[in-house]
Amino acid sequence: MIITGASSGIGKACAEVFLKRGANVVISGRNSDNLEKAATELRKTGGQVLTVAGDVSRENDCKVLIEKTVETFGGIDVLINNAGISMRALFAGLNLDVMRKLMDINFWGTVYCTKYALPYLLKAKGSVVGVSSIAGYNGLPGRTGYSASKFAMQGFLDALRIENLKTGLHVLVACPGYTASNVRNAALVADGSTQGESPRDEGKMMTAEQVAEEIVSAVMKRKRTIVLTAQGKLAVWLNKIFPALTDRLVFNAVAKEGDIKSR
Repeated sequence: MIITGASSGIGKACAEVFLKRGANVVISGRNSDNLEKAATELRKTGGQVLTVAGDVSRENDCKVLIEKTVETFGGIDVLINNAGISMRALFAGLNLDVMRKLMDINFWGTVYCTKYALPYLLKAKGSVVGVSSIAGYNGLPGRTGYSASKFAMQGFLDALRIENLKTGLHVLVACPGYTASNVRNAALVADGSTQGESPRDEGKMMTAEQVAEEIVSAVMKRKRTIVLTAQGKLAVWLNKIFPALTDRLVFNAVAKEGDIKSR
């Protein structure tokens, strides 16, 4: 199985859970040093861990990831598209290169990896997973590029699922909600630099390990979607029934971060 963006956070935690269940795991990430450090820690769990450094926004890197996995293990039964990046800036002042970068990593990275892994996943009647977000259901102010990339990812995976209703391919969209990880610290601001400090209380969020347990369980049960946290489930439900009310609630919630002001 393959997990992208697995040097830390949800990706690394998913690798650990799968290793405990006896899987052989391929982890991928952009920073080779961080990737090898993660692999060293994961190998203590048991099982075989292969590292393939690469950037999912580059199509050839995704192709190489799949080729090296098949070369080592002979096939692929699970692909978890976890690599992703966030942002925090109002669209009016946003450098469009930031939005392109988010689409390249969050959306195109999922498309590239899934495209090259698909023949092997179909053969194994395996699972393709997209780690999305509540932002893929509800547009978030100050996160236009992030929401756009997650909506696109979910649309792609939903269509892929329908195309493969008769093939045995399992497609899961996992929406963790706010999770304690470094994703907000690494989020891009308007000029493309990193935010550096999270505007939220990380201590009140689900841990990456808790999210990983939920994702792995959903893969094993071949679920269609999972939405985690009570806040996330409520947001998705309200958006379906009371979209205008949800807009106001989301606006007020994000306004507390200081990105937008009530008018």
